[in-house]
Amino acid sequence: MAEYQRPTNEQELTQHFEQLKPYMNPTMAYYESSRCLFCYDAPCVKACPTGIDIPLFIRQINTQNVEGAASTIYSSNYFGNICGKVCPTEVLCEGACVYNHQDVKPIEIGRLQSFATSSVINNQKQLLHPAPANGKKVAVIGAGPSGIACACELRAHGYDVDIFEAKDHPSGLALYGCAPYKVTNQDVLDEVAWLQQQFSFQIHYGQAIQTQEQWRNLESTYDAIFLGTGLGKTRALNIPGENLENCFGATEFIEQVKLNPLTAKVGKKVVVIGGGNTAMDAASESARLGAEEVTLAYRRSKAGMGAYEFEYELAKGVGVKGVFNAAPVAILGNQRVEGIRLVKTQESEGKVEVIPGSEFEIGCDVVILATGQSKMTELFSQIQGLQVDGQGRIVVNPATRQTAHSKYFAGGDAVNGGAEVVNAAAEGKAAGKGIHEFLLFN
Repeated sequence: MAEYQRPTNEQELTQHFEQLKPYMNPTMAYYESSRCLFCYDAPCVKACPTGIDIPLFIRQINTQNVEGAASTIYSSNYFGNICGKVCPTEVLCEGACVYNHQDVKPIEIGRLQSFATSSVINNQKQLLHPAPANGKKVAVIGAGPSGIACACELRAHGYDVDIFEAKDHPSGLALYGCAPYKVTNQDVLDEVAWLQQQFSFQIHYGQAIQTQEQWRNLESTYDAIFLGTGLGKTRALNIPGENLENCFGATEFIEQVKLNPLTAKVGKKVVVIGGGNTAMDAASESARLGAEEVTLAYRRSKAGMGAYEFEYELAKGVGVKGVFNAAPVAILGNQRVEGIRLVKTQESEGKVEVIPGSEFEIGCDVVILATGQSKMTELFSQIQGLQVDGQGRIVVNPATRQTAHSKYFAGGDAVNGGAEVVNAAAEGKAAGKGIHEFLLFN
């Protein structure tokens, strides 16, 4: 019996995708902030990729200075609200909290962060300001977390900024790829709208940059260009049956769930291939949308999964079953998916080995491939002088985010190969500083 029935309206959707980190009210925030020890040389700060002064903003909340707390957060992380919700705080700031050494529940840093930032967003407070115009222009490719963070930092130094976004909405995977029970679409769109109000940068939607001519035009029009293009579509496994109807990528599936959840394609029996956090989200979302049976199949052991342990526990909590040391061989069916054939594996010196004659089949009507996303190497090859590494990631100077082509800077998934929203926000802000330093002398 399925844990959830197929939702038929917005109310049922909200129940099925209840927020993991709901907003605190002022009383809750006061009592939770009172628990903080305000550690000297706080480990939570060291664990935050954006280096937010966490003890300071928690003390500000505790002394009723919520606006000051939000200012502290945004001075380090332009995606303060969203990161408070979608960051894996369990393994970052909250995972580093000293209370963990005393078997005491760590401070709910993420929820306190979202409490403070949502207050200024909801009240339309003007906290941040662009500097006077300095006469220089920068193009940002991609309105994901890295691109928007870069734009904010550039506006804070007085640059005119145009963001070119291929899709119809901002925030990249923060909107299209984060599970609905982690953050709502409205939360994401509200923070971006607030940042646009603060800094007055332009986002041009439906503007994919795809040709050498477009790149040359940008190079002649702008003083610098930031690449925040993210990643491409789900990587193919190159096994028989991948082209069958109802076999699709996890990233594409999650996007449909975020944009059109009531019409997203969900089967009765779903098999998700993969062992990363995206696989966990796709499996959990399938269950919450009414799939009767969801099986997660991974070619390595449970211990070898890339997903965080809490993400796997979250999927298990909604009825997802795990099958480990099982690699896909073929997707079965005529026109549409009817099942999947897998083979048992074993690991030797870190390598996956197939066990001959151990094939088995699982009946299903949907297969979701959470096999990673392809790199944008074809796009990058159009930029003369740009370098990518052996895995298709843009090579940058880690301190300045500048590429081998001096006019281009880059950050986010296009550089790190796929990380958290907070990493992209940190890299975008760093790139904004790097561009400013570069243009001061050019």
